[in-house]
Amino acid sequence: MEAATRSFNKDSTFGAAFAGFAASTICLGVLSTQAYTYFRRYPLDKPFYKGLVVGLWLIEVADQALIAHAMYSYLVSYWGDASILIARPIWSLILQITFGVVTGTIVKLNFAMRVWRFSNQNVAVTSLIVLLTLAELAVASVYTVKGFQLESLALLADVKTIGTLSLGLGMATDVVIAAALCYFLRNLRTGHRQDDSVVNSLILYAISTGGLTSVISLTTLILYNFMPDNFIFMGLYFVLSKIYANSFLAALNTRRISRGRGTDAETNTMPTFLMVGKVTQRTVHVDSEHQQGSSHLSPTKGDSKRGLTSNTSYVEAW
Repeated sequence: MEAATRSFNKDSTFGAAFAGFAASTICLGVLSTQAYTYFRRYPLDKPFYKGLVVGLWLIEVADQALIAHAMYSYLVSYWGDASILIARPIWSLILQITFGVVTGTIVKLNFAMRVWRFSNQNVAVTSLIVLLTLAELAVASVYTVKGFQLESLALLADVKTIGTLSLGLGMATDVVIAAALCYFLRNLRTGHRQDDSVVNSLILYAISTGGLTSVISLTTLILYNFMPDNFIFMGLYFVLSKIYANSFLAALNTRRISRGRGTDAETNTMPTFLMVGKVTQRTVHVDSEHQQGSSHLSPTKGDSKRGLTSNTSYVEAW
């Protein structure tokens, strides 16, 4: 305990945590802007989507409030008092972990729904994602309980195994989701440039989203294991849940607007993992009609556009 106070470095401990708090505040601002944009653009969207947006925003506001309380306690109430390191952790700092992982769980379960739709109801892959997601939630809950039982903030390394397992499960889930989406989306390619460009954009979005969260999780895991005496890992973790929430709202806000609701029924829709399967099926159908005729040429640009923008009953991937 005394060694911990002697080696106390404000810059790498509470300074790093404060930097993470500042970054997470910016991310919350972006999230709030996205939530406002969502309700302005899609006033008649499905209640399920609206409930998710409101729920995620409220969870992240509560999460940020817990982080702010912890930072105020350490940096104002106990500023300059190194003995705070050998005192019990502030309750809000521990409880924040659960709020953060709940956000990740909600977003990942929605990703699992996407995989389920794009894979034509592949039970094995979807079940794996759901199990990994729920396992991360369970392990993080155990970490929270153990955190409340710690006698000192300097003893965070004592629960390193549980924390590492939770972060590892989160990272593995992100990788599986990104890999599954890339694999199943690849099967939707038709050989037509217009359709394949949409599919390629969806694949790129899956890789970038899963890659960003995986990198943050991996970096947090490495720092927690190899630099447990500072709080740099804590600063990164403050940001992680808001990255998940922002990625979800970004997907919702890039849909086209149709009668106040979100739709991806147009060919130039931004990549959002929404409704691709029926588009490719319609294009193949148009192609087959041309093949039955006298000409074996590919459909014209106008034909493709009519085929893709016709009144097709799309299946949503949410």
